[in-house]
Amino acid sequence: MSPIERFGAATPDANRPMRADARRNRARVLEAAESVFAAEGVGAPTEAVARRAGVGIGTVFRHFPTKEALLEAVLVERMRTLAEHARRAAEDDDPQAALFGFLEHVVEQSATKHAFADALSGAGVDVTEVVRDVRAALLAAVDALVARARAAGAVRADVGGAAVVAVLVGASHAAMWAPDEPTRATAIRVILDGLRNAP
Repeated sequence: MSPIERFGAATPDANRPMRADARRNRARVLEAAESVFAAEGVGAPTEAVARRAGVGIGTVFRHFPTKEALLEAVLVERMRTLAEHARRAAEDDDPQAALFGFLEHVVEQSATKHAFADALSGAGVDVTEVVRDVRAALLAAVDALVARARAAGAVRADVGGAAVVAVLVGASHAAMWAPDEPTRATAIRVILDGLRNAP
């Protein structure tokens, strides 16, 4: 079920392809929302998103009839972008640098992702259902990235995509609990180094 259908704002034309200008406006709104929510938190008003996108508030609500619908779309887009990042990284000439660079990037993004998910859960949205498809795509991309690093001897032989995701969850929580940047960097390095193949 789409965000629009979930919140009862579907229209008779909902299944028609969007015009090019509508697609551009939607992309601008999503990009603006990403920036605004990352800078000001998920409590930032939708009006701030409209201002950043350079569109009227009516344009925002035509695409995303509720704040929750907008947060859903941003969360899904963030995960879709991560999946694309993982796919590109899997083509890198250095499998080890590609994998660990990707993992560090995910940890950097994790605080904002958690904020989106928490806000949606607090509004009664089933986040697991919202991200089901994009999560499957992300896991597949991570699996491929890990398999390539494992084949190159860059990570432990018993490490698979599911284990890496579990490690990422731990690293993300450690990053949020660290009292300062040096402690944070050390904690993340210690956790991720556990994936490396012993010399």
